[in-house]
Amino acid sequence: MPNADTGTARADLFPEIAPYATGMLALDAPHVMYWEESGRADGVPAIFVHGGPGAGATPTHRRFFDPAHYRIVVFDQRGSGRSTPLGAVDGNDTDALVADMERLRVHRGIDKWVVFGGSWGSTLALAYATAHPDRVLGLVLRGIFLCRRSEIDWFLYGMRTVYPEAWRKFCEGVPAAERGDLLGAYYRRLTDPDPAVHMPAARSWSLYEGACSTLLPSPETVASFGEDRKALGLARIEAHYFTHHVYTAENDLIRRIDRIRNIPAVIVQGRYDMVCPIVTADELSRAWPEARYTVVPDAGHSAMEPGIRSQLVAATESFKGLR
Repeated sequence: MPNADTGTARADLFPEIAPYATGMLALDAPHVMYWEESGRADGVPAIFVHGGPGAGATPTHRRFFDPAHYRIVVFDQRGSGRSTPLGAVDGNDTDALVADMERLRVHRGIDKWVVFGGSWGSTLALAYATAHPDRVLGLVLRGIFLCRRSEIDWFLYGMRTVYPEAWRKFCEGVPAAERGDLLGAYYRRLTDPDPAVHMPAARSWSLYEGACSTLLPSPETVASFGEDRKALGLARIEAHYFTHHVYTAENDLIRRIDRIRNIPAVIVQGRYDMVCPIVTADELSRAWPEARYTVVPDAGHSAMEPGIRSQLVAATESFKGLR
């Protein structure tokens, strides 16, 4: 893989940039997927895979890549962000999302691309890469999440050991009698067609995640998680995946690492990531010693943490030799 020491000393994101192309790609009904491209039209393709599931992408996500070098592809996964219908869970599973990425690659005439994903985006990036290793130039992964039952239980109950105030507010989003099964209680409300039922649940779920995503309190982060469209897409689709699409021992992504062992890869993990604790990234790195593993000592979960941000940019810079 490219020398780890050849990356930029750049400490922050690249300047804001507008897309030169956008579109809506029809998938299986009723899903239609938003995509965009920015940067250099004849550059090295790189795809940003957003988290959640269900969070959607933002203009900031273009800025992890040098626009003078990369052809930057950003998309909203089915049911997320600008894709339609928002919050749709029918036909929404990991295999479908992997197929959507392949459909987008073919639609845009791309042979191979760098795949960049954090949190749930790391899950989907790994699922895509292990299904289509011949289409991946390199992998940049952050805040590792493998969608296993232990990780979901941590999210629902374990984070209270560090964020008891945020967890209490999360619990208060459902009646006391139902708090023994927070996932079930929330999923029933999030899939209720009445906005008077699903929107308060969505905001409660999303604000809980936002409050636990940074090492230090970040009112801006929490506010972004409370925005209606993001809250609904994130909470409903996250609860859907946590209920129906958990990776078991038989199909755990770590068991597939041999398929991608020789693909250049960088793993960036915040030491104090409470949403996706470091134990999962540590397990992945031990199973995949060929990947470059960086622990940011003063960061939580968010890609916007300064130390994580700079390491992610350094990773994309270090991959400039890939073709």
